Amino acid sequence: MTRSRPVSTPYGEGRLDLHPARAATATLVLSHGAGNGVEARDLVALAAALPHHGVTVALFEQPWRVAGKKVASAPPTLDVGLTSAVRALRPRSPLVVGGRSAGARSAARCATHLGAVGCLALAFPLHPPGRPEKSRVDELTGAGVPTLVVQGERDSMGRPDEFPEGTDLTVVPAADHGLRVPASGPLSQPEALAVVVEAVLEWLVREVMGNP
Repeated sequence: MTRSRPVSTPYGEGRLDLHPARAATATLVLSHGAGNGVEARDLVALAAALPHHGVTVALFEQPWRVAGKKVASAPPTLDVGLTSAVRALRPRSPLVVGGRSAGARSAARCATHLGAVGCLALAFPLHPPGRPEKSRVDELTGAGVPTLVVQGERDSMGRPDEFPEGTDLTVVPAADHGLRVPASGPLSQPEALAVVVEAVLEWLVREVMGNP
């Protein structure tokens, strides 16, 4: 059963939607991107599936989104929000932070000081669309903890082949930045989301749950 709770931050009230697992062996805190909230397809799929495998999932909605604003607040405010959410949650099992797009960047920036044991980067925006020279790779490589990137094959903000060699990377065939796949693609949308869930679960077992 989903439980929601407000989170007080210096930039307004955020919200945590908690999807608890029984006897959780890991806690995954995920925040959303700049274009949508915690209703994003990949976040919803992970929140629905992972608790059945011993992973508590907490979806954090940033204050700008809770307030009904259309434009995301500045990156430093996202880090403050994520930090406030983790401190409010006080997870009792090993913490993994993550998110999609702007939320993935924030998770990578915050992972070490939050004491996370892993970072999940969904649709990491390696650069603005069409601007590969504006790379954000230092944020990703600076996470300081094991990091999984789940990237659409057609992501305009970073194709899989643009990531550094050695990146722990799962590619979703034909998917765009929203991990949406075309109707004529090799996978249906449910199949594409299953790729995401299976990759994240395998990584969690390997990097977190198997190494308490």
